[in-house]
Parts: sequence; structure tokens; C-alpha cells
Amino acid sequence: MALDLFLADEAATIRFGEDLALALRRGDYVALNGDLGAGKSTLARAIIRAIADDAMLEVPSPTFTLVQIYDLRVPVAHFDLYRIADAAEIDELGFDEALSDGICLVEWPEKGFGALPAEGITLHFLHEGDGRRVEIDGPAPVLARIQRSLAIRSFLDEAGYPNATRRHLTGDASVRAYEHIHTGDKRLVLMDSPRHTPGPILAHGKYYQQIAHIAEDVRPFIAIARSLVEKGLRAPAIYEMDIEQGILLIEDLGSAGVLDEDGVPIAERYRESAACLAHMHGQAFDRDLPVADGIVHTVPDFDRDAMQIEVSLLTDWYLPWKRGTPASDDERRDYIAIWDALIESLSAAEHNLLLRDFHSPNIIWRPEAAGTDRVGIIDFQDAMIGPSAYDVASLVQDARVDMPEGVADDVLHHYLTLRGKDAGFDRERFLRDWHVMAAQRNCKLVGLWVRLMQRDGKPSYMRHMPRTFRNLERALSHRDLAPLRDWCRKAGILATES
Repeated sequence: MALDLFLADEAATIRFGEDLALALRRGDYVALNGDLGAGKSTLARAIIRAIADDAMLEVPSPTFTLVQIYDLRVPVAHFDLYRIADAAEIDELGFDEALSDGICLVEWPEKGFGALPAEGITLHFLHEGDGRRVEIDGPAPVLARIQRSLAIRSFLDEAGYPNATRRHLTGDASVRAYEHIHTGDKRLVLMDSPRHTPGPILAHGKYYQQIAHIAEDVRPFIAIARSLVEKGLRAPAIYEMDIEQGILLIEDLGSAGVLDEDGVPIAERYRESAACLAHMHGQAFDRDLPVADGIVHTVPDFDRDAMQIEVSLLTDWYLPWKRGTPASDDERRDYIAIWDALIESLSAAEHNLLLRDFHSPNIIWRPEAAGTDRVGIIDFQDAMIGPSAYDVASLVQDARVDMPEGVADDVLHHYLTLRGKDAGFDRERFLRDWHVMAAQRNCKLVGLWVRLMQRDGKPSYMRHMPRTFRNLERALSHRDLAPLRDWCRKAGILATES
């Protein structure tokens, strides 16, 4: 179903360009139709400047050059076909190559009839009074993206930020995306987290997200954020929220991280991050956390089913990709049995709130603050209650960066030293559970990287595979992991990746 918007003036057109820029993806073709002066060039210029995050970027009309190329976060090619004599000229302009690598904005697309894609995003501009009306059509999935972006704009309007500037911040391995919201001299973060679409039923009438306890809406984020603050940790304040739509306007904790400009871990910042975990693990946890009036989030357990479905990514995705054939029934049975025994052994482990992905992408360094306030924590909506050693393994064996051995050992030692002050803390038991949790996490990750590449079209995560296997090797060095180590060697995993 087509969308219809009224743009009262040039400012409204520019604002719509920002909204559209955040909805576009590589491979999108946008046809801009309308008379001279209808607003096509104004919109194209706004889209390009928004993607460039440069309101002053020079964006000349391609009337005479026919095409202008912009090497941006997502490359953009701006075409003006008014002067071409034959649609066949489009091939010479490099349209197909530009579309395969980025976004193509085309003014006067009717001049390229027969040479341009039959399907794309079509905008028709019509003069209406002092403004213009724009009709938007295209494939349903693309229109859904645009509708989502317009819903975010409506959310900002209703929250009292009608003139806010929106800019892409980041996306992650899930459906979530983040934006920087600029209003006056203030910068906020918008979290765009639509409810998960259920996947295929895998076991017990549940799909993967349910079994693995992946957050399906924003309720867990709200609850965990407030709980962390109550425990003396630094999570973003939440200013505005639409729970049903999954849109939050939150505090911007800054842009500094725990890595230097060359991507090398900064030891002091990792040590302080470990201190935050020690601070949290030294306190009792709450299972039922308030979200809003009448809404409570019950933090799930990192139970057997959740651990098993995560480690099954190794047999379900990694082994078939690596060997070209599925894991055998015997391999699966033995693998499950080994993990059943390891999971059972964790019943006596120390349990606490488990943030799940406490590593470099989700830690913000706040140099102007002091104590635990220096470590900003984000991306904790998938938190569970489970062995506290898990988050320490996640930090010490950072999945996204090579941790120098000395730094990794120092961070772990710092955590253990701080926890040694807590009554009843069992250092040896904790270290043993650390190895089990590190193995569990890395067995999950080797399969996850393949799944992200093959199912989700995100091959960049495969660069982490060698590091993940090095981390797995270290995890398997504990004597209690010998059965899993032997299984991996028999399956040819460690022999080929070490």
C-alpha cells in the first residue's frame, strides 16, 4: 500500500530526506518523479547530506555530469537523466555497478524506461498550495522500512523534539538500530528495537529467541537499565519510551570505548570494567524488575535449554560450513551429552545477573567520571540470571578484539582479587566455572559467525573466527573440559583451526 505525505515547505522536505536516508539500504533504487521545482533535487540533496552526516556537504546538481558519486558510509550515486538521448546510455553511466554497491537516486527516471529496474522505490512529487505532496510506492518490505522511519519521526514530534536532526549511529547483529538525535546543543540516542519476528519452532513449541531468552521487545532493556543504576552502575537514563512500538530515547553516554585508536585494548579500562562486574557480583540480584505501571520483567534463567541451543550453533552451522556435510547423529548425541554434564555441574556455581555481552562494543569509557561511573554499560537487554563467571569470560576473552595475553590475565586477576574480599567467594571454583562458561560462549560464537554470514548476509563477522578458536583452546585447557576437548579434536575442529 502506497504512502502519502504532505510537505509544507522546503524544511519539511529536508526533514523527510533525513527520515528516508535512515530507511535506505544498499541495493535500493529511488526514482524521483515530478515537474521542475517540485522538490526532487532538494530531497536528493537532503538524503546525501544525511548519509554523509554533513549538513554543509556540497551536492551539485548532476544535470550536466549526469551522475555524481558519493563515497559515504553507504555509497550513493545521484543520477539526472534529463539530458540523455537514449535509455541505453544508462549502462555507460555505471548504474548497475553503483546499485550493487550502494544506493541510486534517479531524477527523471522516465527517460530511462526499459533500462532501469522494474522494481524500486518510486516517489511522485505534486505541487499542492505552497507545499508539495509526495506519493511513495515500492515493494512491501521497503515501504515497511520507510513507515518505521516515519513512525520514529512521529515519536520525536510527540516527545517534544519536532525539529530534531536524526543521524545513523550503529546497528548490531540483531534487528536493533541506533541513531544520534541532535536537538539544539543536546545529543541523545534513539534505540530502534521493533519486536522480534518469531522464527521456526525448534523445540517444546518455542522458537530460538524464546529458548535462548533473547529479548523480544524493549521491556527487558528498561528494567535492566534501572536495576543497574540502583546497583551503583552506569546505564543510560531513559527519557522517552514507546514500549509497544519499541522506540526509546535514552542518554548518550559518550563515544569513547575501551580500545585505543588502533583497536588495541587499554588495560586500565578493562580493569575498571572488571571492577564493575566485581561490584555487581558482590550484591544480591532481583528476579522481578519493574518496567512501567503494571508491567514487570522477570529475568529468565540461563537454563539448560538456553545453553544447549546456543552451543548447538557449532553443530548446526559451523560443522556443515567447515566440512561440507552435516554433523552425524553420533556426533550430535555425544556433544549434547558432554554439555548436559557440564551444565549440570554449574548448578553449584555462583549465580548473579548475567549481562551476556559485556565486551568492547558495549562498554563506554567516561573519563570525566569516577569509580564505577566511568564505565558506561549498554546492550544488556538479553540479561539473564546465571553463572557470574560468564560475563568475566565475555570481558577477558573479548570476542571482537585480540586481547594481549598479559592484559587478559591481569584483568582476570584484578577481578579475582576484588572478589576475594567477598565472604564465601571460592576462587578455584570460580576459575573452573570461568573455563566452562568461556567454552560455552565460544562454542556458540563459532556457529553464530557462520549463521550471520549464511542466513543474515553479514559476512564481516567471520573475521572473528580465528580469535574465537584461540579463545576456545584456552577455555578447553581445564581438566574438567577434557571430554569436550577430545570431542572437538575428534570432530577435526581444533586440529584445523589451532
